Amino acid sequence: MIKRVIIRIIKSRLFINFFLKMALKLHNFSYQIAGLLSPEKEPDKLHPKHRIMKYHDWFAVRLQKQWNVLDIGCGNGALSNDIKNKCRSVTGIDINAENIDMAKKKFPGEGVKFICANALEYGFKDNFDVIILSNVLEHIDRRVDFLIKIFDNQNKHKPPILLLRVPMITRDWITLYKKEVGVEWRLDPTHYTEYTLKQIFNEVKIAGLKIESYEIQFGEFYGVVKKKS
Repeated sequence: MIKRVIIRIIKSRLFINFFLKMALKLHNFSYQIAGLLSPEKEPDKLHPKHRIMKYHDWFAVRLQKQWNVLDIGCGNGALSNDIKNKCRSVTGIDINAENIDMAKKKFPGEGVKFICANALEYGFKDNFDVIILSNVLEHIDRRVDFLIKIFDNQNKHKPPILLLRVPMITRDWITLYKKEVGVEWRLDPTHYTEYTLKQIFNEVKIAGLKIESYEIQFGEFYGVVKKKS
């Protein structure tokens, strides 16, 4: 009798829902812990995604030697530093003072200028040929306005190329399933969104831009974006 009751409880929808959500939350927790601890095993103390995904290379091969590059939301400066020999100059800007302090300490050599400021408010003296947004746009609430403004501050006759990288919500089934059952689904709780292909094309279009080419790697969108002529 007791055994039948236990089996009935285990098979009940309430029991299954509870442990299913617990399992999904543990999945999130393990992801965060792995991201926190794994850099300690890396020689350069960077997150292993830099090494495994090699996403710096995608940006580097699209640059030209005569170009000036602005890396908005440069974080720890690793990408800015890696592309400095592929172009004329690199300016890394981030609103977070801790990020800029880290970037300056980690990459103190010549070739990259690091600035702590809001990219939309800072008075840049020069125009840029390329703007990089690498896992930045998803942190912005009013993303279309943001895209419009970063181009408004540049040369109207020769607007920069935008190299864009954003995470996709369609990267795997479990992300969509988490959202469906009401469990935190974002890679980072500070993300305002994670994209479908339709969504990123729509936001870019509304901002008066066009995606010239794109590819998807590791569940992320990489696109070359230009101002509509």
